[in-house]
This record gives sequence, structure tokens and C-alpha cells, in this order.
Amino acid sequence: MTYSIVARDPQTGHLGIAVASRFFAVGCAVPFIKGRVGAVATQAFVNPTYGPDGLRLLEAGAPPEAIIPILTDRDDGHSNRQFHLIDAQGRNAAFTGAKCVDWCGHLIADGVSVAGNMLEGPAVIGDTLAAYQAAMDKPLAERLLIAMQAGEDAGGDKRGKQSACLMLYRDQDYAWLDIRADDHSDPLAELRRLYAVAQERFLHVAETMATRENPHGMTDRRHIDEKIAALEAERIAAGRTSASQMVNKG
Repeated sequence: MTYSIVARDPQTGHLGIAVASRFFAVGCAVPFIKGRVGAVATQAFVNPTYGPDGLRLLEAGAPPEAIIPILTDRDDGHSNRQFHLIDAQGRNAAFTGAKCVDWCGHLIADGVSVAGNMLEGPAVIGDTLAAYQAAMDKPLAERLLIAMQAGEDAGGDKRGKQSACLMLYRDQDYAWLDIRADDHSDPLAELRRLYAVAQERFLHVAETMATRENPHGMTDRRHIDEKIAALEAERIAAGRTSASQMVNKG
């Protein structure tokens, strides 16, 4: 009961999923990613075990196409399921069960797939994919948001809209960005606002976090504090207001 896009950035190898639905907190059930491994989106009459089990199979070396029958053959309800996945090399596969609610279907292209069910029509996923492919010059997060808005503009979920999620992983076991609008009248607009807020401070701090290669991260915060302060001064000088809804004390 949703539509989603699963992608691997060809320049960086980073993985991302964006999803929107007329369903509460869609981000808690659909997207699953592991850095350097792959990404899985599981939806329709969702079977959330497809996510972690799909990632384990990818990590063990199974190609995405081989994972489809492994997960569906064990599941008596697979005709109600929809899922698509991509591995760290950009290989992808998708499945739409015969009993998914119309309109339903999926599209696969190089390094990206789009799938949806209970949609206004095939233009939802067609326009989502086309918008993604037309924005390859933009950062992955922006590309995914642009793509999802194109799908919404084409009709989106035929019941309406309620929640959305954007999840990105670089090459670590934790998300680089994971933002969600769980119950909102315009969830994709809320994701764009949250992404703007993330760019003010969070994503700069994320660059300092510990990694596999650097287990202590940045321990001297003066450099990042100076960078954030300079960006804040630049924003104020330009007359731009913060996208944040934060409330300060004092």
C-alpha cells in the first residue's frame, strides 16, 4: 500500500530508499539497508522478515534475483507481497505478488528500481523512475526526494498520503541519514524540510562520527563547530531563516 524507490549511487556506492504511503509510519516497516551490502524495500501486505533476511542473504553473496524465490517460496502469503532489492554492486531484482491491489507493479533500471501498489496508475512509478534518472547530477538524497515528488504528482497512493521516509547509508552499519514523517498531511514536503534541517548541522556532525576505519572519529570538535558557525553566519547574512522548528531555552 505504498510506492518506493531503491537505489545505489554509481559514483559513491551509497545506498538509499525513499518511500511514501497513505499508511502510518511507513518508514518503520518498509526500508532495510546495510552499508557495503545492499538495500531492501518490502511492502504491500508487508512481510517485514524480507528485509533483514534479504540483507543476510546479500551479505552471504546471494545475487538479488536468487533471493526472490528464496523469500517467496517459504511464505504462503507471498502473492500479497511486494519487494525490491539491490546489492552493493548495483544488481537489483523485484517481485510483485499476483494479489497485490491494483494498480501495482515495478520497474527495474541500472542501479535503481521503483515499485508500488494501490496506486493511481502506472505513471506513479514511471514518473518516479524518470525523475530519478533525470537528476543524476544531484546528490542521492535530493535525487530520491525529487523522484518521490514526481510519483506523488502522478497520483501516488490512490487512498491519499500520510507518511514518508528517506533512508541513506554510506559504507557503515549505521544510517548516514534516516528521516521520517510518520503522520503528516504532506509527508514528502515534511521530508524536504527535515532534509534542509539536517544540512544545517546534523550532516556536518555526521562527517565526524566514528567509522570502521576510524573507530574514534573526530575527537576535537573545534573544526566542526567553526564550520557550522560559519554556515549559520552565512545563512543569517543572506536573510534565510532556519528550516528547523527547534525551541531554545533562555
